[in-house]
Amino acid sequence: MAKSEQTVVVRVGGEAGEGTITLGDLFTRIAARVGLEVYTFRTYPSEIKGGQVLVQVRLGVERVLSEGDEADVMVVMNEQGWTDNREDLRLQGVLIYDPAVLEHPNTRGRDSYEIPAGEIAKSFDWLRGKNLVMVGALTWLFRLGLDAARDVVRERMGRHADVLPQNLRALEEGYTYAREHYPDTFPYTLSLPETPEERLLLSGAEALALGALEAGCRFYAGYPITPATGVMETMAKYLPAFGGTLVQAEDEIAAISMIIGGSFGGLRSMTATSGPGLSLMVESLGLASIAEIPIVIINVQRAGPSTGLPTKTSQGDLFLSLYGGHGDAPRFVLAPDSVKDCYYQMINAFSLAEYFQTPVIVLSDQAMASRLETIPYPESLCGVWSECLERRLPTEKELAGDYRRYRDSKNGISPMAIPGMKGGMYLAESLEHNAYGHPSQAPDNHEYMMRKRAKKVEAARKRLVNWESSARRWGVKGAKFGIMGWGSTRGAVREAMELFKEKGIEIEALYPHSLLPMPDRAIWEFIYGKKSILVPEVNFSSQFARMIEHRYYKQLDAGDIHIHMLARERGTPLKVSEIYEAAIEMVVAEGGK
Repeated sequence: MAKSEQTVVVRVGGEAGEGTITLGDLFTRIAARVGLEVYTFRTYPSEIKGGQVLVQVRLGVERVLSEGDEADVMVVMNEQGWTDNREDLRLQGVLIYDPAVLEHPNTRGRDSYEIPAGEIAKSFDWLRGKNLVMVGALTWLFRLGLDAARDVVRERMGRHADVLPQNLRALEEGYTYAREHYPDTFPYTLSLPETPEERLLLSGAEALALGALEAGCRFYAGYPITPATGVMETMAKYLPAFGGTLVQAEDEIAAISMIIGGSFGGLRSMTATSGPGLSLMVESLGLASIAEIPIVIINVQRAGPSTGLPTKTSQGDLFLSLYGGHGDAPRFVLAPDSVKDCYYQMINAFSLAEYFQTPVIVLSDQAMASRLETIPYPESLCGVWSECLERRLPTEKELAGDYRRYRDSKNGISPMAIPGMKGGMYLAESLEHNAYGHPSQAPDNHEYMMRKRAKKVEAARKRLVNWESSARRWGVKGAKFGIMGWGSTRGAVREAMELFKEKGIEIEALYPHSLLPMPDRAIWEFIYGKKSILVPEVNFSSQFARMIEHRYYKQLDAGDIHIHMLARERGTPLKVSEIYEAAIEMVVAEGGK
């Protein structure tokens, strides 16, 4: 390969409503079909039509760690697509463009390829297909194979059977034009594997939904909200085949109320939303907590406050998820750090919810939910990453005697009867209640029940010690410098760590998947002996860093450990270069080399 080692970053820029997202999606799927590893990022305007769209696809011969920073290849479908993105095209990069919409671009000496996509599509009266023309051209340039491209177009666009022939012709015309005009080897062609490994190509939203189905979710209620709608669409596609039920609620308050009812009735139940929706759910979240009813809520975060940037990514809902609500309402908060991890953390979420009879919030974000990534097929599920836990039901003996639904226990868990169990009738009350579920305002009883519910968080913290997936740690063990983050920033951190390794800089990273309860032992072991720790996150106020400072101030003070904050709230993911440079500044500031 001429100008790159193992990966190529392709960025597509163009107008919303003209098939730019489809162009990027089809190209990604064709590359995955022929055996390349892929990792994508997309950002789009909140308007229904109009505004600029960006799709970034990173292709690799081996596993790809992030979407990459600068583009090796830039495909622009209009003039603004070039002006908005040209500064991110590498000096050795390549521009691919339609000369009808971009005349004589100043590429500063970079190679460029003209593909008259609009003219070609118009020649057979299918102007809508100019994006398919460009897909065909890319298929030839990257030598991905026309048969694979045809198969992907049929699969993804076959539901529009009346126009499928035109779309296939557009693909083939673009392929033929590029082959005839650019027969030489493209400088960024990757070597395709002779026998590709069998892998899955999933978005984060799809992985969340499939993990929930594997975990036994059989009732979903939700209200469509960007960028969480992909979870609901996937559940709508597959849940009926599992004998489950999906309801599109009239709003988020109705959605969480429905899943509380579904779980009370014995079904594993879930909803998905984004920050504004979670804000509306807060009161009912408290109901699930005080009534000790297990539910799972996925929060696909987007940039706020209020409507904010509704189609852009963020990690700004951490404080809302951890502390949102009136009174002390225990809940668990999990944060998957990759598409693959979305699948497994959903299994963990239902295990924790059901066993501890406590709400669980799973924090994803727009970048991860919409990202397409090649991942291996899941391993055998329970017992590999954690364990599958079940709801504690009362025994016949307990039901035949003095059944107290909210009886206290060593770990705060009390057996939960399902409607229809003989002797299991009880009141699930939003008011404070006694062990029988009867409302009680007695001060001693309130303190007693608050302590009972809080016990479950500490019991979960102890149990999570033995879960491999409660935290991920890598790098130079015992290094004086560390990086500690959460969620979707892990990919960029992994890649930055590879750069540190190349330069001989010793650094270690830790990513907890459980943010409430925090895996204290893993974090204590990680921070021991450190000089300083960098905390990267996609929000404005360094929420996770503040949380670390607050919870571990004794350990930090005792070791004179400094927290360095890297917080960016721009609606886009952190770049590898940003993390690398911030870590270098940390090392230099602490007198390291």
